[in-house]
Amino acid sequence: MTLNPDPSTLNKAGFIAAYGGVYEHSPWIARAVWEAMGDQVPCSAVKLSVLMAATLEQANDDAKLKLLRAHPDLAGKAALAGVLTDNSRLEQAGAGLDQCSKSEFDRFQQLNAAYTNKFDFPFIVAVKGLTRHDILDQFEIRLNNSRKIEFQTALEQVKKIARLRLEAMEDEK
Repeated sequence: MTLNPDPSTLNKAGFIAAYGGVYEHSPWIARAVWEAMGDQVPCSAVKLSVLMAATLEQANDDAKLKLLRAHPDLAGKAALAGVLTDNSRLEQAGAGLDQCSKSEFDRFQQLNAAYTNKFDFPFIVAVKGLTRHDILDQFEIRLNNSRKIEFQTALEQVKKIARLRLEAMEDEK
């Protein structure tokens, strides 16, 4: 399995263009990986996801918070306005968030507001394999977390989303 495009065939700008969106609106992670590895960046989704996750872990809390805040609300205003990134739009649609009933949509809006008010960043979950009902259940549970626990949980979910996005970029060869 090889990433497509193959990182070894890219220059810095090409790598950032291809992989800068793996972490939502945070191309600095791809840039840092390239600056550390250059044309030695691995062409495996698993290996690249580990490097990118390590880059995130090494960042300060302000950079991590900015990355969390770059994520859209689930079934939120960005989805309604049609301004989600392609990855986010496909991921949310895959979980059925584009098919919410009025009451489900209202519930998402209430939970998004409560979560953001409590934690100061949006609720983040890797939605692949989940239904909108599963996501609402996780919302309810995670709202009871402390900010410290939820900050780390959100970062782990971001890393999972990035890994899944990289896996989707792999070609069998």
